[in-house]
Amino acid sequence: MVYVNNAVCLISGGLDSPTVMAYAIKKGYHVFPLSIDYGQRHIRELESSKKLCEYYHLDLKTVKFDLTQIGGSSLTSSMPVPERNMDEIKSEIPRTYVPARNTIFISIAAAYAETVNASTIFIGANAIDYSGYPDCRPEFFNSMEKTINLGTEYGIKNGFAINAPLQYLTKGDIVKLGRKLKVPYELTWSCYNGRKKACGKCDSCLLRLKGFMDANDIDPVEYEEYPDFYKKYLEKN
Repeated sequence: MVYVNNAVCLISGGLDSPTVMAYAIKKGYHVFPLSIDYGQRHIRELESSKKLCEYYHLDLKTVKFDLTQIGGSSLTSSMPVPERNMDEIKSEIPRTYVPARNTIFISIAAAYAETVNASTIFIGANAIDYSGYPDCRPEFFNSMEKTINLGTEYGIKNGFAINAPLQYLTKGDIVKLGRKLKVPYELTWSCYNGRKKACGKCDSCLLRLKGFMDANDIDPVEYEEYPDFYKKYLEKN
């Protein structure tokens, strides 16, 4: 393969970031995958990231940045993960929001990108089917792109680009794209509760299952239980 460029790809092991990584590979980028161990409750996602990178024969770099020292989120403290129905998602910013997480992630990705001469940072952010996090919006990424270009040597000399190709896709569209790219979704993990099986109740599980349903597909991951809308979908299929 002829590489068009080096790219750092933030990967969390969920539904979106592996799709983005497969997309970047398909586009001919030489991908440097990067995961952040921030003390998240669902630490299992890092295991998925590792398995996905092994699948694609890529060397995963994992950086530790302990956000439990700050807390303020169900993912980095003892606060329980909220359970909401689909109608309540996006009605307010949930407790699973991790303060400044994507700001921190992109800053670390930019630092890594400088060391591997990568001009592009890929991130699997989505502003359509998501939990309403402020750091998933296009305005945020446009601002961060300007910031890292102003505040890094590589940015000043060459210029960075933050690429969020799933930004305006629904979860259903993301699943369809991932299937075309042959993403091994059976290796992924989205649930905020890092148990043996996905809970089927948190925002992440609901949005993921809705995505597979909207794509007329079946989620290969095991769940403790399914929400009613997905049960009805399975009964019809």
